[in-house]
Amino acid sequence: MLAWAYSGLRLVHFSVLMMALGCLLYAVWWATPTLRRVIMRRYHRALRAFFALNAVSATAMMMIQGGQMGNGWGDVLSPEVWLAVAGTRFGSVWLWQILLSWVTLVVVWMAARRHAGLLLTLCIAQFLLLAGVGHAAMRDGLPGALQQLNHAAHLLCAAAWFGGLYPFIYCLHLANGRRRREAIVTMMHFSRYGHLAVAGAIVSGVINAELIQGSLWGDSAWGRLLLVKCGLVALMVILALVNRYILVPRMATGGERIRQWFLRATQAEVVLGALVLATVSVFATWEPF
Repeated sequence: MLAWAYSGLRLVHFSVLMMALGCLLYAVWWATPTLRRVIMRRYHRALRAFFALNAVSATAMMMIQGGQMGNGWGDVLSPEVWLAVAGTRFGSVWLWQILLSWVTLVVVWMAARRHAGLLLTLCIAQFLLLAGVGHAAMRDGLPGALQQLNHAAHLLCAAAWFGGLYPFIYCLHLANGRRRREAIVTMMHFSRYGHLAVAGAIVSGVINAELIQGSLWGDSAWGRLLLVKCGLVALMVILALVNRYILVPRMATGGERIRQWFLRATQAEVVLGALVLATVSVFATWEPF
């Protein structure tokens, strides 16, 4: 039961952090200057909710980890067990994750609209810390540092791709109104950088699999769920390619029907991305052998 609770918290933690990163990338970089303010106003409350869940889930994960190290649910609320967890390799990294998550929450609550760049930096820093726990931290020295660097790239690319879909759907709606030109330019920016994010996520993911289990294909339960993840990602890639290279060229002549197909395909991509995160949240806590 504790393992499932940990997996659920992990899913929440990664999901909200990815969606927050996507919103902030638009607010700081991808959107046109005038649309950046619109997006920040639009997602101000959402960012508060995302970072609140981020901070609470990070703290709860530390507590649940204590229960897993100790004697079950009774040790989840034990300060002595928390201190023991803090002394582990996981705990030494996760304490910083908790601290950063609460600092980020304070910033988003106090002055989010004026400090979107700072929020983006804090968000990226949390992803860098996430690369320091789990299977990516299985090696020491230079090989370990390179593996964690690769995993950090994987997390950031995946977050930019999946998290970027959330504001992209909003921009798609804006393209029907008076901000049409700005919305289209913004979506083009996401498409351009999205190609890089997808490629980066796939390449770094393959490297991750090779480093963790020695090959892309494995006979363990971990390896089988990894293949499920790969299948879901492949479907996301297919939808993204259909959107970009089949539906987009037809939008000028296809009218509302093509736009609706484009919207539904993007929404399906979001659903598949959520399934990928759910799958990873389960097998990321398993042994890969």
